[in-house]
Amino acid sequence: MTRLRPPEVFVRMARSLPVPLTSFPFVMGLDLARRLSWLTPPPELDGRRFAITVEDLGLRACFCCRGGAFHMFSASSSEPELELRAGMGDFVALIRGTADADTLFFQRRLKIAGDTELGLIVKNWLDAAARPAWLARWQSR
Repeated sequence: MTRLRPPEVFVRMARSLPVPLTSFPFVMGLDLARRLSWLTPPPELDGRRFAITVEDLGLRACFCCRGGAFHMFSASSSEPELELRAGMGDFVALIRGTADADTLFFQRRLKIAGDTELGLIVKNWLDAAARPAWLARWQSR
């Protein structure tokens, strides 16, 4: 299967963006999903720090979960406890529910670093999360 690669100009531009700038829209999206009851973080995530790296774009977003909500945190002041790394297409497949984390992990397309117990909690949470109805319709196209 051939995976699409983003244009090099976008990759160069994305790699030059500071982490707080790339984290902000990601965290706003997560918190919007939480407010719409599409994504409810389990209590085990409270106070934990995360990073998501989209490898083919060179984007990294750092965030934490506090009081059941998502917030930015400065990666320069402390390291994330868990980092997930994958390509853009693989993250989209996870979000849509067309691929599962175990398959991507064993195919070495999803890389997990840090607290393995926390990684398992996140994986189980995301696997069990119901997808919104509009996302299910989008999948069938």
